[in-house]
Amino acid sequence: MPTSAHAVALTAVHAPQTTATPIVKWVGGKGRLLAQLGPMLPPAAEERRHVEPFMGGAAMFFARRPERALLSDVNPELVGVYQAVRDDVEGVISALSQLAAAGHSAEAYYGVRTRYNTERRATQTKRAAMFLYLNKTCFNGLHRVNRRGEFNVPAGKYKNPRIVDVDNLRAASAALGSAEIRRAGFEELLGSARPGDFVYLDPPYVPMSATASFTAYAQEGFGPADQERLRDVYRELDRRGCRLMLSNSDVPFVRELYREWRIDVVMAPRAVSCDGAKRQSVAEVVVRNY
Repeated sequence: MPTSAHAVALTAVHAPQTTATPIVKWVGGKGRLLAQLGPMLPPAAEERRHVEPFMGGAAMFFARRPERALLSDVNPELVGVYQAVRDDVEGVISALSQLAAAGHSAEAYYGVRTRYNTERRATQTKRAAMFLYLNKTCFNGLHRVNRRGEFNVPAGKYKNPRIVDVDNLRAASAALGSAEIRRAGFEELLGSARPGDFVYLDPPYVPMSATASFTAYAQEGFGPADQERLRDVYRELDRRGCRLMLSNSDVPFVRELYREWRIDVVMAPRAVSCDGAKRQSVAEVVVRNY
């Protein structure tokens, strides 16, 4: 018989993971900014419904794990991943484990990428597994599609990528269990956001310069006119009584768009060249209406 202390230790080792971290790598993910964003949450944030219309890696959602949430994105494949992990996490784990069992190599990667682009009628669970495999092994975790909607990011140079994180997938499934997840553009918030909601807006950022390169948010991109439409939605949600937080680049265009509201600055670690080791802190704005 193990001692009571030993029993406690065994329980701790085998206890399920209770907090989730993002299950996808996503450009502009907020994992490294949570310590700065957390103190900026609105009063009584834990009592408010959490709304994220640019879901991405959902770092804010997973960090907060709210009891009520509405998560959305225009990317149907990303939405499908979250729905599959919420509704059939064991199926996702099984399918992803089969992909990982073949071993990672450029040949394996491009084989999965071809299947992902051609097997459109595969089940949501199997497509979610392929998406996660590609996301963990592609170049820099980018998500980019061509004009035909085909994922075209090349393979990354990883020796031993962690493709299947069973504990985190199960923790994410538990966190997503009570969340409403839908494919929708940000303007659909006007039909679903309610007074008192906490709405976190993390759109594709305005480029820092005219020559800056960035990954297209969707097949159609996200340009200045979209940023202006988002500002109009922000204004209407403000009028409606939502509590709003928005992140974007610290550039004059963004500051002018949101000059009516409170603007704070946070410093985000960003790669400043193709060499990922060369990083520096870059200023970003956080716009709030409270």
